[in-house]
Amino acid sequence: MAALYVGDLHADVTEAILYERLSRVGIILSIRVCRDMMTGRSLGYACVNFQQLADAEHALDTMNFELIKGQPMRIMWWQRDPSLRKSGVGNIFIKNLDRSIDNNVLYDIFSFFGNILSGKVVCDENGSKGYGFVHFETQEAAERAIVEMNGKIIKDRKIFVGHFKSRKEREPELAVRAKEFTNVYVKNFGDDVDDNMLRDIFRTYGNTTSVRVMMDEHGSCRGFGFVSFARHEDAQKAVDEMNGKEFHGRMIYVSRAQKKVERQAELKRMFEQMKQDRISRYQGVNLYVKNLDDSIDEECLRKEFAPFGTITSVKVMTQGERSKGFGFVCFSSSEEASKAVAEMNGRIVATKPLYVALAQRKEERQAYLTRQYMQRMTNTRPVPNQVISPYQAGPPPAYFIAPVPQAQNRNTAYFPPAAQVAQLCPRWATADYQNMPGAARTSAPSPPNFASASQGARGECAASQSLSPRPDSPLSPVCVVPQYKYASGIRSSSNHMQPLTASVLASAPPLEQKQMLGECLFPLIQNMHQDLAGKITGMLLEIDNSELLHMLESPESLSSKVDEAVAVLQAHQAKESSQQVY
Repeated sequence: MAALYVGDLHADVTEAILYERLSRVGIILSIRVCRDMMTGRSLGYACVNFQQLADAEHALDTMNFELIKGQPMRIMWWQRDPSLRKSGVGNIFIKNLDRSIDNNVLYDIFSFFGNILSGKVVCDENGSKGYGFVHFETQEAAERAIVEMNGKIIKDRKIFVGHFKSRKEREPELAVRAKEFTNVYVKNFGDDVDDNMLRDIFRTYGNTTSVRVMMDEHGSCRGFGFVSFARHEDAQKAVDEMNGKEFHGRMIYVSRAQKKVERQAELKRMFEQMKQDRISRYQGVNLYVKNLDDSIDEECLRKEFAPFGTITSVKVMTQGERSKGFGFVCFSSSEEASKAVAEMNGRIVATKPLYVALAQRKEERQAYLTRQYMQRMTNTRPVPNQVISPYQAGPPPAYFIAPVPQAQNRNTAYFPPAAQVAQLCPRWATADYQNMPGAARTSAPSPPNFASASQGARGECAASQSLSPRPDSPLSPVCVVPQYKYASGIRSSSNHMQPLTASVLASAPPLEQKQMLGECLFPLIQNMHQDLAGKITGMLLEIDNSELLHMLESPESLSSKVDEAVAVLQAHQAKESSQQVY
């Protein structure tokens, strides 16, 4: 196996940067930076496959802990089976390290006892945090390191070396230790309090070993301090009797002293619980309403939704004094909320049709789009002489799938080389596609009365020339498109397009509404993401028509949805690349 794990990477490190650095030692077959499925951001580690095992060993020996974008990369053999890493076998913990000891020094100190799979000193923005980990290949090497190094003096510090314990193993020990505390935290006292005054007030509860009032760089009291007792019982008594008492004219707070990590974990659990309670409280009763007219305020919104049940809260989101075009309505029960969605979605209020749905968190919306996109990709089946959806991007200017070879797996899509792709003009391949009178149209033909209806109602926004296949085109046996005449005004420049309104859309047949919306959305999306415009347009057309109309009117809403679609596409590409590494 010639696969290496490269960890502790900066978030901006890409495959190209890694290749440029690691290819100096040998030929690299593949590099994959692992990324988050939802956001596409780097997870801080990568898998690198070398062609030769000797090159991988050379990279591990000579390039471990080299800096990339200011961070040392940690290299180890790629473990396909995570059970060794999770078992903790051969893993030791070292603490009370001098701040000058880095990864290289730690590696050199402990490499004497056996082959090291991985080792690191834990750091933050200020440097070393004074502890680290070393993972040996065998448990025997770890045992020798503990016996020989525990209690040794390194750079005037007596280090502790012991077996690594997972968080689950440490939590019971921390709970027992917390019950036997002797250190007390005191805050919210005046600026005039010093160590002696704090000692005098707490010595009545027992023998104190140390008292400290914390000061700033100017020598002024920061309003908090610590009192350490000799016995746990005395500390507990001080907490019980002094917490909430008046001291120098203020109500002081007294509790068990906690480490920073412990406080952060406790606050995290508390806020997570509050978040879950809030989600469960509003689940199924909170509605998201958008495409609001500028004249709609909270009172008007409450009045519109009042007939459907008891409303507990209404909020129209604003920027300054101007409405942002969306808001929230919360009902007292899920039945009332469901009834409001069924009745109010699509109803015209003031001048605009409302979009009403159950409110979702951003993570839920992204997960829904991801599932929807993945499902469409999974359901795609290769069909000989079949034209891809006009909204699906392909190798421009062709959207043709050649017949699948007999040996091809029928459960995966087959995309032939560009040289084999029929040279057809897709509906949205280029901005001047309307000036190609002989190009082939890849979408289903419009009804004969479409030209007159769209000319009078849709204007230039739905400009699309009726095209027929060339006699020599591979599509000619399967895609015969009749000729329809369009007025010259429909082919005019997109700079003179008329807006697509709800009334115009409603007057068109249902089968044509998505096409009308797509032809208006595509040029807008193409300005933002030219290469992905086709795919993004197809994804957005899965959304309700009223919401699509709102996106045409609101560039901010369109940009937000396009960003979500791009995130989904990146997640899909990351998943595909991860499956192709080995």
